Amino acid sequence: MKIACFPVNMFEVNTYVVWNENSHEAAIIDPGMSKPSEQNRINEFISGHHLSVVALINTHLHIDHTLGNDYVSQHYNVKTQANNADAPLGIMRSEQAARFHLRIPEPTPLHIEHNLENGNRIYLGNEYLIVLTVPGHSPGSIALYSPESKFVITGDALFNGSIGRTDLFGGNQEILLDSIRKKLFSLPDDTKVYPGHGPSTTIGREKMFNPFF
Repeated sequence: MKIACFPVNMFEVNTYVVWNENSHEAAIIDPGMSKPSEQNRINEFISGHHLSVVALINTHLHIDHTLGNDYVSQHYNVKTQANNADAPLGIMRSEQAARFHLRIPEPTPLHIEHNLENGNRIYLGNEYLIVLTVPGHSPGSIALYSPESKFVITGDALFNGSIGRTDLFGGNQEILLDSIRKKLFSLPDDTKVYPGHGPSTTIGREKMFNPFF
């Protein structure tokens, strides 16, 4: 399975395109695009690689990770997949935008159309991503693990040298640390970590050097 990263919007959210090289089926994960130039960059990548977008997945529903959801859903005719525990955040998108003083058109409520639970598999061709529930940054935060390609997309749960903030709606640091220890640190040490912001890392590196552990 292949993966490409596109930092977008004022929060530098990492939007990911993940795809199967044989079937060309692709998923867009955490579409944070906030302007046409960011949308076009991803569209050009998808068309240039002859990909067919079959899935739209959110690791969580904080506003910075969902700014491009409406566009992707309409442009590629795909439905939002996320964990239902984050449903209130989707409904509160306008309130979230106001809290961060975002000068954007008022976002409409975002509804989860397919619930993702721990252990679910999302297939792209004959390869798949395993859903890991990692609450703490938000109630419904998930990670997406590819055992064959040895990577995990962690959203805002685990970063290179840090963890997600827990002072937003539904955040809880104790729960987040427990999620990371039990779900993410149980993965092989050579698993590459692709976070929601910033550079990649590995599970082994974070177990050894992350100051929160």
